[in-house]
Amino acid sequence: MSTAFFRTLTTKGTASAEATEAAHQESLAIAQGLKRQNPQLLDELIVRYQHRLLRYLLFLCGERPLAEDLFQEVWMRVLLRGAQFNGKSRFETWLFSIARNLLIDQRRKRTMSSLDELFEVGNSDDRPMGIEITDTDPTPFERFSSMEDRERVAEALLELDALHREVLVLRFHEEMSLEEIAKVTHAPLSTVKSRLYRGMAMIRPTLARLAARPQEAV
Repeated sequence: MSTAFFRTLTTKGTASAEATEAAHQESLAIAQGLKRQNPQLLDELIVRYQHRLLRYLLFLCGERPLAEDLFQEVWMRVLLRGAQFNGKSRFETWLFSIARNLLIDQRRKRTMSSLDELFEVGNSDDRPMGIEITDTDPTPFERFSSMEDRERVAEALLELDALHREVLVLRFHEEMSLEEIAKVTHAPLSTVKSRLYRGMAMIRPTLARLAARPQEAV
């Protein structure tokens, strides 16, 4: 192999290491700012993550009023308990974990003990259909997809049960690693992998069906 090839590998490896270190330093800076309850930092975090957080909540619970209420509660929790974030993981991992726990607490008030029970297979009455999911900051998937593809994927995701839908959203919309998804969902890595592969298998026939659906006349 040529020297240029090895130089390219070294450059990529160095860039990756630098990006990882930069992300780590950013997480530590956020942790320090939250410990000081820096109001400017909180405003910056809300601006940066508001669309991603609301999209996650919409996909997870399927009810816009509930998602918006939880959205407000999440940021209140960040303000009041920011000192609990130690900066060892990315901020969004901690943020989404808070959101998920708040939703589970909300559902427990309805006599359901977990997100798993809320969206058991066959509980079709609770499936979130017809919600509008908007975002001014496109995900990597959206940047390379047509509007028709995005709408089709969003509709297909909403036909999945929440546990599989959540993993797909975190993996492909939020580009979280499997280890980060495990932290958000408080599930073993093997369970996350199973849900990801199962979710991908479940969504394929739905996407095919939606793609074959006749387009409505404009």
